[in-house]
Amino acid sequence: MKLSRSPSLTLRLTLLFALASACVLFLLGVLIGHAVERHFEEQDLEVLKEKMAVARNILEALPDQPGDAFADRLDAAFGGHPGLAVAVHDGSGVAVYANTPLAFPDRLLSGSSATATQGPTKWTTPDGRSWRGIAMPIPRPGTNTAPVASPAHTVAIAVDIIHHEHFMHSFRQSLWTFMGAATVAMGLLGWFAVRRGLSPLKAIKRRAAEITANRLHTRLPVESIPHELADLADTLNGMLSRLEESFQRLSNFSSDLAHELRTPVSNLLTQTQVTLSKARTAEDYRVVLESNAEEFERLSRTISDMLFLAKSDNGQIIPNRESIDLANEIGNLLEFYNVLAEEKSIALSLEGRAQLLGDRLMLRRAVGNLLANALRYTPEGGRVNVRIKDSGDGRTEVSVENTGNDIPPEHLPHLFDRFYRVDGSRQRTTENSGLGLAITKSIVIAHAGTVDADSSNGITRFTMSFPDMPETAT
Repeated sequence: MKLSRSPSLTLRLTLLFALASACVLFLLGVLIGHAVERHFEEQDLEVLKEKMAVARNILEALPDQPGDAFADRLDAAFGGHPGLAVAVHDGSGVAVYANTPLAFPDRLLSGSSATATQGPTKWTTPDGRSWRGIAMPIPRPGTNTAPVASPAHTVAIAVDIIHHEHFMHSFRQSLWTFMGAATVAMGLLGWFAVRRGLSPLKAIKRRAAEITANRLHTRLPVESIPHELADLADTLNGMLSRLEESFQRLSNFSSDLAHELRTPVSNLLTQTQVTLSKARTAEDYRVVLESNAEEFERLSRTISDMLFLAKSDNGQIIPNRESIDLANEIGNLLEFYNVLAEEKSIALSLEGRAQLLGDRLMLRRAVGNLLANALRYTPEGGRVNVRIKDSGDGRTEVSVENTGNDIPPEHLPHLFDRFYRVDGSRQRTTENSGLGLAITKSIVIAHAGTVDADSSNGITRFTMSFPDMPETAT
């Protein structure tokens, strides 16, 4: 079943940008709407207070004349103001004057003291018109306290705010329309900005798509991308470097392996074809089979060594841990190689003693490869010496040195490479697969050690260094 892909980074960032913009615009719209509404309320309150002051002056001047003179003065003061409603109630709540049939709400009249000081009251009449008004108790003339428990009159004044409501309705529609369009525009601009901002990733993608097995040397341009992506590019470049190195090593190894296997196979094929070209005696066939057996042994050793190195490259070599007396083990190896040394009059010697935790068979193989290599390139009458010592920093060193021609310095770093050739004087014989030093290095690394070589003043020395391991290691 095909899994659905998650939304792209561009889409995610665009949606987040649009959502953030919408939230900001929404809050801004609410703030603006509230501010405009508050402004209209303050304007209306100012007008109401001004009219209330006029009504109060009239009532205080004519406290006992609620008749025609009273109404005439109020009509004269408020008659020319359309949309303005004024009502006067006496102390018992009976309306003694009203310029319009507007019914003021009870909450306005009952809380006249509060509306006069705190703010206007807004309400809507059954015909759908909106009003905003205030009410104030008018004390009897001659009293110093206002309001009093039983005021002479209560004046209620309201203004029609239908034009304000129409304006706010239109304003809100325009405001929300603008915010909707602005949100869409911000989303599009955010998409464009994100696309531009992520263009370095697309450049990395294009450059990575150009990398093939034949172009592993290509690297991502770290200097031309933003700082936030520089670490990613450095990491990818490091990965490419490791891949290039591994691929080159594998390519060289495959070429060398093909060359190494081609020679014995070609010898076997040629010798077999020649033998079959005509009838041979039984003795001739025996000689050919013995020669073929030698080539097969060489092939077997090469394949076995390659399998060992393949396991080493994949971390599958896990050495056993046992206490080893290096002097005793190496002494036994010297006895084995003493026959070869006597044929070339080479002197073998051993110095030092040490205990080491490691794999006995692997360490014998590593030291044996170094001894075989030293005997192969030591001239007649030379010497091979093995030294064991404690370096004093928690490590044990085993060095194998031999006399003979110096190895040029430029070749020393490559001696442990597989199938590496120094020159014609050091060509491998049929008994040598060319992997001995590479196997030695793999064994030393498996024991968390190091190995190096130096050659000067007629002495070539290979030194293996092993860390002291706790006896509980397994």
